Amino acid sequence: MRRTSFANWPCSIARTMDLLGDWWTPLVLREAFYGIKRFDDFQQELGIARNTLTARLRRLVDEGLMEKRAYQQEPVRYDYVLTDMGRDFFGVLAAMNSWGNRWLSGEQGPPVVFHHDSCGHESAAEVVCAECREPMTAEDTHPRLGPGYPRHLAERPAIRQRFTA
Repeated sequence: MRRTSFANWPCSIARTMDLLGDWWTPLVLREAFYGIKRFDDFQQELGIARNTLTARLRRLVDEGLMEKRAYQQEPVRYDYVLTDMGRDFFGVLAAMNSWGNRWLSGEQGPPVVFHHDSCGHESAAEVVCAECREPMTAEDTHPRLGPGYPRHLAERPAIRQRFTA
């Protein structure tokens, strides 16, 4: 069955989910942040099928989140390294980790916490406003149409109501 593409939807969340595609892709990125670079190490750490891992790494390279760097010539073997775009995904993973630690941890506590090297504390991701640095919550934050929203859709009454409520 062919899945629906969200790549051209007027929504950055949908476009991101189209790129991620499944549960393996964020886990491959997680492992890259944990320092994994080599195919066999990704495969061993995740227990993922080789063909699935090949497809996920190819997609991450094609989309610009990772790049391949040869570390051996005979036969050619590659490291998979995060690009600037890939490193920028850290905030998404940190937010997912923070949410999971709060809501999905068992009695034993969070399985992974993040240590912030700059201040020396264990910490968790928090979404804050880029302007005032105050926390953003669902109660005090509302979506508005951005400049990239298609004009022909923005003119629909239901769309205008949804983004101006």
